[in-house]
Amino acid sequence: MNQPHKRYDLARLMFGILFIAILILACFWVIQPFILGFAWAGMVVIATWPLLLRVQKLTWGRRAPAVIIMTLLLVLLFVLPFSLVINSIVDNSGTLVDWLSKPENWHIPTLTWIENIPMVGDGLLATWQSMTADGGKKLVASVQPYAGASATWFVSQVAHVGRFMLHGTLMVVFSAILYSKGEAVATGIRHFALRLAAERGESAVILAGQAIRGVALGVVVTALVQALLGGVGLAVAGIHYATLLTVLMFICCLAQIGPSLILGAAVIWLYWTGDNTWGTALLVWGCLVTSLDNVLRPMLIRMGADLPLLLILSGVIGGLLAFGMIGLFIGPVVLAVSYRLMTAWINEVPQPLPAIPDVSEEI
Repeated sequence: MNQPHKRYDLARLMFGILFIAILILACFWVIQPFILGFAWAGMVVIATWPLLLRVQKLTWGRRAPAVIIMTLLLVLLFVLPFSLVINSIVDNSGTLVDWLSKPENWHIPTLTWIENIPMVGDGLLATWQSMTADGGKKLVASVQPYAGASATWFVSQVAHVGRFMLHGTLMVVFSAILYSKGEAVATGIRHFALRLAAERGESAVILAGQAIRGVALGVVVTALVQALLGGVGLAVAGIHYATLLTVLMFICCLAQIGPSLILGAAVIWLYWTGDNTWGTALLVWGCLVTSLDNVLRPMLIRMGADLPLLLILSGVIGGLLAFGMIGLFIGPVVLAVSYRLMTAWINEVPQPLPAIPDVSEEI
């Protein structure tokens, strides 16, 4: 007996999909100002959730005091220092851009001390003298426009204090909400993933959480610790614009370049100005701060995922260009989650079928 074919109302189906799409776009339009703040808060909460549980144990198992303590820690240890640094950069941005835009402020050093470097000192000194034979006018003229443009671009990126403060405030508010309702939110996300893709959806949520924790702890926390310690060394050694250099050091650490670029330039500056005592002290301190990466990062990243260097570098630069300062944190996380999910999907290769026996040999 032939079964009758089920007929579909194509117009009804298309209008239903169109209505759902319009509803999703409308919701996205409404919550668009809060997306970056919520994403930032989600990353922070996922990374610091074990710390919240420890604080909750110390507060006799009560969640409300633990949430208040964690929220205050976010404000005191994260939002407030970055706000002070950005305000300092904005206050000194005019002086920095004006200094870089004037060629007379660019003095070419003689660098005769490099002659004492074993084996390569004579060659380096001869090369430097040939480059600065005309007083360095050509060298300064070729470098100065790029330096001025780079400084102007950097200041324009960090000058959005209002936007950064808005996202920082939203991050603190959403973090407090997620801290208090974390289990319910996690259950809802897992149920949605199960409805969307069954067991694979739940596995994807777990992998995403591991990637977020790996980036937050293994990359951001390591960069923050190195930048703060390096900034303390710069301030104690008497380096000018220590706060600005601390921000640059933090960006270099996020981009996996390390703090040695900024600290090395500061050490060279101290030796060049004749302050050998502080130059040697900063050199020793810089070596300790740089080597901290080899100890702190593996210990923190053990909770997450070991991620490629190119992925982190692309996330930092792309996030900075796309979202400003907040993109330094969101960019690597987005790429890390995508990378982990794509890797897990690629590795789901079915078992190879057994080889078909050659029956011709048995005949």
